[in-house]
Amino acid sequence: MSAQTKPASTKVVTGQVRLSYCNLFEPRAQQEGGDPKFSVTILIPKSDTATINKIKAAQETAINTKWPTKRPAKIASTLHDGDGVKEKTGEEFGAECKGHWVMSVSSKQRPGVVDADLNEIMDKTAIVSGDYGRVSINAYGYDVSGNRGVSFGLNNVMFKERGEPLGGRTRAADDFADNDDEFF
Repeated sequence: MSAQTKPASTKVVTGQVRLSYCNLFEPRAQQEGGDPKFSVTILIPKSDTATINKIKAAQETAINTKWPTKRPAKIASTLHDGDGVKEKTGEEFGAECKGHWVMSVSSKQRPGVVDADLNEIMDKTAIVSGDYGRVSINAYGYDVSGNRGVSFGLNNVMFKERGEPLGGRTRAADDFADNDDEFF
């Protein structure tokens, strides 16, 4: 290998993404009786081709690692087009997903969570759906009961900036910022 060639990696650190369905401090089961995991859905702007290219390269590495001799005909992916429909339900993605690639990532281990200055964040209310950050993920191939694909595990999250909350919920500080005492 030449000094300029990096070995193929399954690890990706994204550019700035929008965070949704944040379960970064307490694990949550996706389904009743399921295995609780830490998770987040990341919304990657389609304009961030550098991140998408790194994700696709990591997927290829994971595929070649899992199936070195015979690649399966169909390989599922956790990367979805937010302008399309959900594979399992056929429903459209939410409005916040338009213009983005959508990827859900999870881990049984709690991810490291830091702010932009690399200070550890422990407050579970510090990051909410709609905020922006960067995410470290790792691609892996799976073959479970005939279902073959590539998914990504959640490593770490860096909070970058507040975003408009998703899901319609607002923060109390925002609701009462115009405290004009008109009712008192």
